[in-house]
Amino acid sequence: MRVLVRRCWGSRPAGGGPDARPTPQWRALAGLGASPGGEDGRGVRVREKPPWRVLFFGTDQFAREALRALHAARENKEEELIEKLEVVTVPSPSPKGLPVKQYAVQSQLPVYEWPDVGSGEYDVGVVASFGRLLSEALILKFPYGILNVHPSCLPRWRGPAPIIHTVLHGDTVTGVTIMQIRPKRFDVGPILKQETVPVPPKSTAKELEAVLSRLGANMLISVLKNLPESLSNGRQQPTEGVTHAPKISAGTSCIKWEEQTSEQIFRLYRAIGNIIPLQTLWMDNAIKLLELVEVNSSILTDPKLTGQPVIPGSVIYHKQSQILLVCCKDGWIGVRSVMFKKMLTATDFYNGYLHPWYQKDSRARPSQCRFQTLTLPTKKKQENKIVAMQQCIK
Repeated sequence: MRVLVRRCWGSRPAGGGPDARPTPQWRALAGLGASPGGEDGRGVRVREKPPWRVLFFGTDQFAREALRALHAARENKEEELIEKLEVVTVPSPSPKGLPVKQYAVQSQLPVYEWPDVGSGEYDVGVVASFGRLLSEALILKFPYGILNVHPSCLPRWRGPAPIIHTVLHGDTVTGVTIMQIRPKRFDVGPILKQETVPVPPKSTAKELEAVLSRLGANMLISVLKNLPESLSNGRQQPTEGVTHAPKISAGTSCIKWEEQTSEQIFRLYRAIGNIIPLQTLWMDNAIKLLELVEVNSSILTDPKLTGQPVIPGSVIYHKQSQILLVCCKDGWIGVRSVMFKKMLTATDFYNGYLHPWYQKDSRARPSQCRFQTLTLPTKKKQENKIVAMQQCIK
């Protein structure tokens, strides 16, 4: 049954005068207390329909697409959906700033750097890939609360890296959820809108992000067109099927040849390869594997391979294909280029390092030339660098 917009705000208290203001029912659904002094705590009367005044919180390319859609809606004077649009982002090690800041500056939108959120009046907040917990006091400043555009089908993949974990775990279906922000915890608020899409086979996290960012932007505009009704129809997240998507660390990129199958290694490559290259150890030196390729059946039947013992980490150069063949738990993967002091093709690596190694010991078997699992020390500085790389990837 359709709920009338006015139902979203409840009824006026008995004996209330003209200045008495209703308490939005969505606050209870989102686990928030009533705001002091009226809808937004500042004595400002709430708008019951567009155009909305929006404060946007975001950082990366996924968030940039949502901001682009909001800006386009503001520029569309006929529809009158967005009246005011301002932006909050986070500091960046890049002089140009993160993608959201770049877009905001190019579009001449007011930009604040967290924790500065400006002092203007807004109807609703929107968050996409922001990575900061928002306080209850901040959420209550918005009469309609704060919406979150999250690239997964919540409650699956709560957390800061849902797209990476979708690819990493081989999910065949994903989606976008528009939900309400709750204080103190990430991605647990009521769901306002959710749509699913198939995950294209062998897609990278970056490719999937492009698909989901467009879907999320369209869904956000749809929710804003019917905001009071969307809020009144919000539903709590299921308690079943909860999974978490933590940030990746440098250690995630280290291949475990004895434990991981070829499929798992390729998922890892597609999930994080454009953020941080996969890494391994060769002769006590760290090597980054830049480009991985699947090994076709003709190579797998090569006598040079079939005659070798299956020892995880073994490295063989396949001259016809000009790739390195590396043995893993259940087969072989191909490597076309590496970073070892500088970027090298597989042929360069063979001529400069593998071939001389064989020449030093002509009796050595190819299986003795092995990649091994690289173990990295836990360093806070290194973790911060990976987070910065994830933000600046676009």
